[in-house]
Amino acid sequence: MNPLSRSGALIATIFLFQAIPLLAIDDYQPGPDSIVQTNVPQGEVLEFNFASSKIFPGTTRAVKVYVPKQYDPAKPACLFVNQDGVRWNAPVVFDNLIAKGEMPVTIGVFVAPGRLPSADSANALDRFNRSYEYDGLGDNYTRFLLDELLPAVEEKTASDGRPIKLSESANDRAVAGESSGGIAAFTVAWERPDSFSRVFTTVGTYVGLRGGERYPSLLRKFEPKPIRVFLQDGSNDLNIYGGDWWMANQTMERALVFAGYEVNHVWGDGGHPGKQGAAIFPDAMRWLWHDWPQPVTNSVTKNATLAVLLIPGEGWQLVTQSCVSADGPAANAKGEVFFNDTPASKTYEVGLDGEVNEFLSDSRKGNGQAFAPDGRLYAVGTAYEKVITYDAAGEATIIATGVRGADIVVTHRGDIYVTEPPADNSDAASNIWLIKPSGEKQVVDTGLRYAKGIALSPDQTLLYVSDYQSHWVYSYQIRKDGLLDYKQRFYWLHEPDSADDSGAAGMRVDREGRLYVATRMGIQICDQAGRVQCIIPTPNGRVTNLCFGGEGFDILFATCGDKVYKRKLNAHGVQAWDVPVKPPAPRL
Repeated sequence: MNPLSRSGALIATIFLFQAIPLLAIDDYQPGPDSIVQTNVPQGEVLEFNFASSKIFPGTTRAVKVYVPKQYDPAKPACLFVNQDGVRWNAPVVFDNLIAKGEMPVTIGVFVAPGRLPSADSANALDRFNRSYEYDGLGDNYTRFLLDELLPAVEEKTASDGRPIKLSESANDRAVAGESSGGIAAFTVAWERPDSFSRVFTTVGTYVGLRGGERYPSLLRKFEPKPIRVFLQDGSNDLNIYGGDWWMANQTMERALVFAGYEVNHVWGDGGHPGKQGAAIFPDAMRWLWHDWPQPVTNSVTKNATLAVLLIPGEGWQLVTQSCVSADGPAANAKGEVFFNDTPASKTYEVGLDGEVNEFLSDSRKGNGQAFAPDGRLYAVGTAYEKVITYDAAGEATIIATGVRGADIVVTHRGDIYVTEPPADNSDAASNIWLIKPSGEKQVVDTGLRYAKGIALSPDQTLLYVSDYQSHWVYSYQIRKDGLLDYKQRFYWLHEPDSADDSGAAGMRVDREGRLYVATRMGIQICDQAGRVQCIIPTPNGRVTNLCFGGEGFDILFATCGDKVYKRKLNAHGVQAWDVPVKPPAPRL
């Protein structure tokens, strides 16, 4: 393994950067690769202004595009995107490294942050978008680059008429930045690892300005993404109201190592932004592009839960992509999975052989589904206010009316629990219904903002209900008569920067008592103590519900908008219709 492919042991750092002496504070000097060299082909830098963003409407920004002399439009070029315009004398460095074959032929896009021009420049300031675009988590800036700016770049031509064609492979793309531009660079790759796999940040702002301090925790919990990261910071960096940059970057590096990322770093004594970034930039580029075009890979995460659950080589597989909006998966005793395509009013069956067949052609726009101990499929829907069961032939029987169900679970003894969110445009509270096998019904709790998913603990003594409009999953103790006691906001979930809630929806449990929650950030997996231990994202970034299916109930099925995916895990789901099982006690 390359000695620099893991986080920088001091000896490796000194070896790589031995040409940079340890001098006085921040007295770092660029090396020969940062200076124009004779007999080296020099690229050109194009300039244009971009002012047609719909993601950041009204903004304008300067863009510079470096096109190397060696670029041949017959082969799309690798890409380097940098925030805050040209930094570290990058075009000159690229000329020298490309000429020596130490990085691939790469087009550089150097983009300034947006500004909203004032309507009265004589008496008012522009609106400065830099922190808004760069410091915030979420995909706004990423979408701006991918959907707006880069297509505009590809409309340009070099001065000799060469069209600009950029590789679409993440393996051929790097993104970089300094300070707030640094965290922006990481966010771009984090949000879209299918589009960028190489990141360089100096004095990155991984602090509490717009949520950047959350990254180390998220890194430790998320399934690792194929990203290679180089970090730089100095001991005299900022230490102000938002946090301590020097400590935050070290925390970030430790989280990346823990999570199994390919990461390198250089620490120094500089300030913010400091000179060290420019001094190390050529060597950082060599490391980022080393062994290209081999793809970026990661080692095994040290997250114990992920290490147990994930099976090497077993990723997500597409079940179907022909849905309008899939929801409500449920597994029968054989492990066959049934899911709704709600807008189409259809229910489909996924056989053990993976074949998808229509089960019901008119499921009345159902939402949640669950099988009962008698083998019947129970379904609820917010549109038709009924609880309905279906036999193996698809014949329907109405169990209860007047219940606008979002999700449903049926216990081993036949009790039915249904979540009922508020009606559209209503300020009413949510309800949780208990429906007895006889059809007798009653509200057993109310008050959640938007009750959505529902599940039972493996021993069926606790009921879990997700609140779609908060970051909580509630826990209740189930009495012998089916009523609920000891309500508690128990499971704490992560929220994305793009929303004020977790969007917690469908839920399931496994034999170990872990709770799997479909959220805006992916499938958040919690221990019995209510803590998120890991997060598994879905391929298209969407998920509304999930269930365990397959012969051993070790395949996780997820409904993700117009697609349904499945993934084999080293876990076995517990089915509510089955005999209750006592899980092992959690580690507290």
